[in-house]
Amino acid sequence: MLEEVKAALNIKSGGNYIDCTVGEGGHSLAISSAVKPPPRLLGIDLDEDALLTARPRLEGMATLVKGSYRFVKNLAEQNGFSPADGILIDLGLSSLQIETARKGFSFNNLGPLDMRFDRHQKLTAGQIINSYGERELADLFYQLGEENKSRRIAKALVKSRPINTTFELSNIVKKVVGKRAQGAIHQATRTFQALRMATNRELENIENGLEDAIGALVTGGRIAVISYHSLEDRLVKKILARESASCICKPGIPICACQQEPRVKRVNRRVIRPAEEEIVQNPRSRSAKLRVAERL
Repeated sequence: MLEEVKAALNIKSGGNYIDCTVGEGGHSLAISSAVKPPPRLLGIDLDEDALLTARPRLEGMATLVKGSYRFVKNLAEQNGFSPADGILIDLGLSSLQIETARKGFSFNNLGPLDMRFDRHQKLTAGQIINSYGERELADLFYQLGEENKSRRIAKALVKSRPINTTFELSNIVKKVVGKRAQGAIHQATRTFQALRMATNRELENIENGLEDAIGALVTGGRIAVISYHSLEDRLVKKILARESASCICKPGIPICACQQEPRVKRVNRRVIRPAEEEIVQNPRSRSAKLRVAERL
């Protein structure tokens, strides 16, 4: 969604822009080349391999740092990009992450149950699978993966421990879920999604990261967030609605007591989706949803 992102951020020459999940550098490159003279650009990522890949593509265009977008305001201040004119948060996995077997993100590649964005983090997906209780695993798969067979999957996994590889996990889940209709998602998709999100505390990062990013923006600056499944998108929508509201009191209270002051206004009430041409060229983009807000 390169064109949509550029339009959403309203890029200005010499402005400060932050790509919070730089990945392989595609969006950063688009932001940097959107106007002449180019804007100043800060690229952030927890994945050291992603930064190594992005660095030659963005040489002379961006300052790249390792870090989490949940601390974007501090990172912007430390690197001279505060306040920011635009901030992008892309919540999707990069092709590099999906296709690198040792990272353990994909059920299509044989690898360890890792799934960490930050290789220095202690918790791995394998530790979750092999140490959580059956009920805890079931709740995780249902809440983060929206998997309706979560209890049966959790029971089968606990019975099959230890589970050490992506293929072992995928095969167990496939046996439990059974065949799915043609064109439906892979049987293990929701389980892998839930494990990845739990391993990296993704929903907590979204909550804290969006609030921090809004605080890092200059008045009139914009934040653009791309999500890829309903759980993420609902949370992003909820946060932006709360941050743009003039009152957050519970319904039924006759007089406002919250003293809420909106920090943003939503630029697009309806979610922005990729064009059909992009979906044809990149099928992974079909579930992308873009939401934009402007700092007041």
